Amino acid sequence: MNLKKLISGVTALALCFSLAACGGTPSSDSSESSAPAAQATATPEDTASAEQASPETSGTPLRIAGLKGPTTMGLCNLINDTKDSGEYEFTMYGSADEFVSELVKGNLDAAAVPANLAATLYQRTEGQVQVACINTLGVLYVVENGDTIQSVADLKGKTIWTTGKGTTPEYVLRYVLTQNGLDPDTDVDIQWASESTEALGHLQKGDASIAMLPQPFVTTALSQVEGLRVALDMNTEWEAVAGSKLVTGVLVARTDAIERDPAAFQAFLDGYAASVDTANTDLEGTAALCEEDGIVPKAALAQKALPECNIVFETGDEMKTDLVNYFQVLYDADPSSVGGAMPDDGFYYGVAASEDAAA
Repeated sequence: MNLKKLISGVTALALCFSLAACGGTPSSDSSESSAPAAQATATPEDTASAEQASPETSGTPLRIAGLKGPTTMGLCNLINDTKDSGEYEFTMYGSADEFVSELVKGNLDAAAVPANLAATLYQRTEGQVQVACINTLGVLYVVENGDTIQSVADLKGKTIWTTGKGTTPEYVLRYVLTQNGLDPDTDVDIQWASESTEALGHLQKGDASIAMLPQPFVTTALSQVEGLRVALDMNTEWEAVAGSKLVTGVLVARTDAIERDPAAFQAFLDGYAASVDTANTDLEGTAALCEEDGIVPKAALAQKALPECNIVFETGDEMKTDLVNYFQVLYDADPSSVGGAMPDDGFYYGVAASEDAAA
């Protein structure tokens, strides 16, 4: 395997996936692309091949990358609780393309990433990463400055501003429209913005009244545009037509990091589960930590957004079922969106191989 070619290809895909998944995190300070949480992770040049890359000896901290925004909000309590323990090194990034090469080379052990990027990493690294849990469900919402949209059918003849052309938001929108009897190419007018701030700008100027935006950006938009409301929860609309959950983010880990110390990795997952539970019950405390760790720029924004960010901790068969159903929709729309093929059973950490795969 040509490592340089592998990293280049995966990094390019990571940029598309991470921007599409989160739509950019609303921030009054966007100059910092990454901010360390707890101990900062060094990123030395590594010329070893992906096959040769391996974690260091037992006892070294688990090196974890997080993305600013919803996919890492559930981790912040664990970051705070263990920051002086030496067990973990957390580093926060603005987009996945900033760290994906370090994960491929073995300079990181785990990362919170968009779900379909996880599938692509699995294919491109020939199975050297696994998905350990789903951490975020759907964060896309249709907002309207008005009161005409009560159902997906009401979008017929409307103009919808959104981001993520050719990536997850487009697949989600087109699938939901199609399953509700609307032709995405003729029944609606989809206008593609380069980022969520552009779509918001059209709402603010009054030359657009409908947009599909991600959290926590929706919370920001609602506070800035008078009369704006949430018209449709795309997670609910997806479940109604797909029969499964709309997945946004997951945690992936290098297989060699898991195998180095399985008990330590399981302890990390146990702590992660507890952290997610706290994130969903202690909104004020979690919001303060989100600001402190650079996950969300302001605690007030985080506290308002947390209940709408669908932060979860799904593992095992439930995780696999939701991901398989989600990936199948993406694969049917564009096989390259999941790395060219549906992930096999080896992708799913903690899930026994199916009888068909075993045979």
